[in-house]
Amino acid sequence: MTQRFSASPSPRPGTPTHRSGTPGTTALEIVVGCKVFVEVKKEKKEETREFRKAEILSVRTHNDKPEYYVHFVEFNKRLDEWVGLERIDITKDIERPAKKRNGKGGNQFRDSDTSSRVGSPLREVTGRGGGGVGTTVGQKRKISAIEDIPTPNAKATTPSTPLVEATGEDYEDGGTPGNGTPLGPLAATFSKEQEIERLRTSGSMTQSHSEISRVKNLERIHFGEYDVDTWYFSPYPQEYSDAAVVYICEFCLFHYISERQLRRHLQKCTVRHPPGNEIYRCDDISFFEIDGNKQKTYCRNLCLLSKLFLDHKTLYYDVDPFLFYIMCQQDEFGCHMIGYFSKEKESTEGYNLACILTLPQHQRKGFGRLLIAFSYELSKKEGKVGSPEKPLSDLGLLSYRSYWTEVIVELLLETKELNEDITIEDISARTSIATTDILQTLQSLCAIKPYKGQQILCLSDGVIASYHKTKEKHKNRRIDESFLKWTPPHFTSNQLRYI
Repeated sequence: MTQRFSASPSPRPGTPTHRSGTPGTTALEIVVGCKVFVEVKKEKKEETREFRKAEILSVRTHNDKPEYYVHFVEFNKRLDEWVGLERIDITKDIERPAKKRNGKGGNQFRDSDTSSRVGSPLREVTGRGGGGVGTTVGQKRKISAIEDIPTPNAKATTPSTPLVEATGEDYEDGGTPGNGTPLGPLAATFSKEQEIERLRTSGSMTQSHSEISRVKNLERIHFGEYDVDTWYFSPYPQEYSDAAVVYICEFCLFHYISERQLRRHLQKCTVRHPPGNEIYRCDDISFFEIDGNKQKTYCRNLCLLSKLFLDHKTLYYDVDPFLFYIMCQQDEFGCHMIGYFSKEKESTEGYNLACILTLPQHQRKGFGRLLIAFSYELSKKEGKVGSPEKPLSDLGLLSYRSYWTEVIVELLLETKELNEDITIEDISARTSIATTDILQTLQSLCAIKPYKGQQILCLSDGVIASYHKTKEKHKNRRIDESFLKWTPPHFTSNQLRYI
């Protein structure tokens, strides 16, 4: 029997009746940029109704009724959703959008809504032109440098948005995104307002620093045995936005609009594991190393999939500078992907990890910790100290802080039993964790205490008790370095010339 999973709670049956509005208040008064109070979905119908302040990001007509895409203020974007007028409390005052700055050319959305929202930091990226899928990592050229390329016949005072050339060069199989549908010709020139709307509501491959897409375009995907509700926008082709469910092959990651197309694909698909070298196998857990320069199509599809669950990830097709490490769980049918992380082939900042994701259906099972631990095992093999690329996502920070705490406390307790002295530098050398990450973790534990004019490390009884509880919980989720068969890859300057 097929197992089903939903990454977010299902809407309760039935639709509540909205409160009667004040005289003169109509749906026409609710426009993009307004802030209203919206009823929160409840798992149980009998629960008390709760309203939260939300910003209207987009408006559409569905079944001859208006629907509004809302972002709940001060909540993570994964809670964004389409709501009907019946869930909006129109008895309360509507907060109107701010006027455009200077009356022209300004962004109708305030900068704070776009660039400084909690849980969705914008990051520096580099790309070889055009839009696409890739990973975000410490690279030097900001996206704003790409945005300012003027379009032909454009006035000097009018900001412009670059157009995207989606050609067959982006896919190894001749320009088809997995379902045989061409990506289409070079987009025609159009106004900035049209580009913003296209970016926010469709599958545009364009990504802009100031007009970053905020409207989720896919509602649900079918992946292996699971139906998973998506969290964020991902630039799949526009025709996928109209599908109720997008079907993705869990082995090769090609995507399809209908279940019939997926079934036809599965009859021909012979892939049963990621297209790379298996460098670790212990019990039913395996890790595969994939070079983004050699497996472009797979890595791009992987980035499209991961963007559905990573808000802070900026997408580019330039996957060449990265190595991808896919964690799989084996059974008689093949290797099923659980999660992955990527890292730069050559990181000038000393990062040992760029992006990390555990698929929602496998979260809260200790797999995220396993991915983090594996990245540090690779750093130990390389003889380097590593740190994840900053800023971390909200869930990424929680996972890393938990891992750092467990590893550092374990080492301190071992040295205490052996009656040895240890410094921050010693901890870093033995764990490959950067000293800044160690200091921040110790400060969060209140483990650094002044004593006779110097700083000492002191663990409280509560921290020790929490460590033993966590260790027992994760006793079956540990990396055994003896099963790691891996030699650090070395790349010539010619191989790294695209970075």
